[in-house]
Formats: sequence, C-alpha cells, structure tokens
Amino acid sequence: MENRLNKTHERRFSNSLKFLHATSPPPTRILDLGTPNELGRRMQLAGYEVTNTEGDLEQVTTPLGEDADLVTAFEILEHLVSPYNVLRAIQAPRLIVTVPLRLWFASAYCNPSDPWDRHFHEFEDWQFDWLLEQAGWKIIRTEKWTSYGALIGIRPLLRRFTPRYYAVEAIRSD
Repeated sequence: MENRLNKTHERRFSNSLKFLHATSPPPTRILDLGTPNELGRRMQLAGYEVTNTEGDLEQVTTPLGEDADLVTAFEILEHLVSPYNVLRAIQAPRLIVTVPLRLWFASAYCNPSDPWDRHFHEFEDWQFDWLLEQAGWKIIRTEKWTSYGALIGIRPLLRRFTPRYYAVEAIRSD
C-alpha cells in the first residue's frame, strides 16, 4: 500500500511542478496556501521562493499574496467549507490550483481519524471554473490528470482512465 501511495504522490507532484513551470519558471515568488509540505519543499529545490500561510484559512480576513507573483493551492481548497472567501482574499495577480475531481464511482475522501484530512468538496470541472469566475478569476489554462492505479479491480481500472485531478491557472479579472 505504501509503495502505491508513494507512486501516486510522486506522479501528482511531478504533474503539479510541470504545470507550474510551464508558465512560471523560477525564481517566482510564491505564496503556497497551507502549511509547509513536501511539494512546497520540491518547489524550493527547483528554485522557487516559497512561503506558506499560517492558521485556519476558513478564518482569513486579510488579503493574501500581496507581495507574491502568484499563489498556489495544491490540493487545499477541497478541504475548506468556503473556498470562495479564500479565493476572493487572494491579491496576487496569478493563481495556480489543483483540486480533486468528483468521481461518479467513488465517495468523497474522508479520513475518519483526522478531521483535517477530509474533502468537503470534490468538484466537477465546470463547478470549479464557475467558483473561480465568481471569485474574480479568469481561467487561462487547465489540465486534467488521472490517478495512479496499480491495484486490481473495477474502481482501480476506472481510475486509470477517469481524470481525478484538475489543474487551473487563472489571472485576476477584477
């Protein structure tokens, strides 16, 4: 199980870094939403200037990313009850975000032993696009990725062909 999880994370990290690097090469100043993590460490190793947020993003009352070239939110917004408020608070001119897509054959992710490791939202692409537009963002690029599936069974097979992750690059429209 651990090996499969590592391959899943490696593939997601690789795809996220490629998506970021395509239009934002180092040394871009990035505010990465959430606590320091492995993907942020890899961004730093690639030459990006990365800082992270502190505290509960649900309670944000001040602007975010005023001094950043862009804000990243890799697998963060699905954990929030109200991602709209965070998206409105972002003042950086650009945003790169990934979210899990809703899968018709699987329930939303929930780790019963960790209240922070649960998905309040799993979006369809049009829902997330609409959320970004309502929050004042104009989408300029998107990609979808499948999940690594080495297990045998119907759902693992479906995961090989059904996109699980949605990556979006957006610019401020207001």
